[in-house]
Amino acid sequence: MRIGIEAQRLFRARKHGMDVVALELLRRLPALAPEHTFVAFVRPGEDPCLEPSANLEVVEVEGRSYPSWEQVALPRAAAQAGVDLLHCTANTAPLRSPVPVVLTLHDVIFLEGGSPLTRGGTAYQRLGNQYRRWVVPTAVRQAARVTTVSAYEAGRIAERFPDAADRLAVVSNAVSERFAPVSDPVRLAEVRERYGLYERFAFLLGNTDPKKNIPAAVEAYVRYAERVPQAVKLVVADLAPERLDEMLRGLGAGHLRDRFVLPGYMAHADLAAVYSLCDAFLYPSLRESFGLPILEAMASGAPVITSDAASMPEVAGDAALLVDPRRPETIADALEQVLTSPPVRRTLRERGLRQAATFSWDHAARLMLAEYDTVLAA
Repeated sequence: MRIGIEAQRLFRARKHGMDVVALELLRRLPALAPEHTFVAFVRPGEDPCLEPSANLEVVEVEGRSYPSWEQVALPRAAAQAGVDLLHCTANTAPLRSPVPVVLTLHDVIFLEGGSPLTRGGTAYQRLGNQYRRWVVPTAVRQAARVTTVSAYEAGRIAERFPDAADRLAVVSNAVSERFAPVSDPVRLAEVRERYGLYERFAFLLGNTDPKKNIPAAVEAYVRYAERVPQAVKLVVADLAPERLDEMLRGLGAGHLRDRFVLPGYMAHADLAAVYSLCDAFLYPSLRESFGLPILEAMASGAPVITSDAASMPEVAGDAALLVDPRRPETIADALEQVLTSPPVRRTLRERGLRQAATFSWDHAARLMLAEYDTVLAA
């Protein structure tokens, strides 16, 4: 059989979690199921990270915008490629597909219209939420199977779409082999110099998405730094300096500006080394369907502080310090506990490595194949 896999944004340079998931599956599915031919549909981009193989075709499909690509160009390309099934990997799908669809619905946050998590962000993010609110209810109703990435999110989807409960399955994310403790001193020194990293630092991934809770993380660090004279610096990736300055002004903490390091965008290939170098990785998100950076940090040997909300306890297990993401004082307490105690850091590192190893992309790919086979056998 010929199985189409939508991976529209796979070739963009700055990959997000959904792009990583699609890439990891596409790297494994052909070897696990040589009886099938897989056809990846992508938009042209600057990072052609997937090569064709004996039973993997990569079809570049042009499109002016995300909606027009998905609703017009993708179904046309799927029909031309003669696929028997189409797996849409990023929450939405063509409303008129020529073949049965397996839909991966990572979360339903965008349907929570009154939630502060769907307000704010960039104009692009707001438009994306509007598009998803328009497409997803119909896409879920029409899908032959629906998968999601955690038991927590499966519960939210079943609440929102009870008629889909008997077509819903969990296929958990995992962590790439590239995320492992980095011990090569030359590599570590290179990354440290590239981003201006200090000998000791805590690490936070910056993001404009409201659910990432960056203002609370900054406030928590300010609280920690004000009570610890030799506070470890906080490295915040991909955060605009003017946004940090605005947050610090609001907190009356401009005097702590030199405690923050803003290296800009960090290449995905460098993250394992950054995680390996840091004394703590802070991920106090308000809502995640999975929280892939938690596992990536753990697999690289970072002590992790994350939220006690949504899917994050499910992913972190007993291998992270869990905090209430709406209470900056509890986040500050956790930062102080981790950054001032080598035994705590050592314990979290050891537990994190074990926890990350319990998630496997090979296992995820096998579960996804079972979903395909269910649809193809119908």
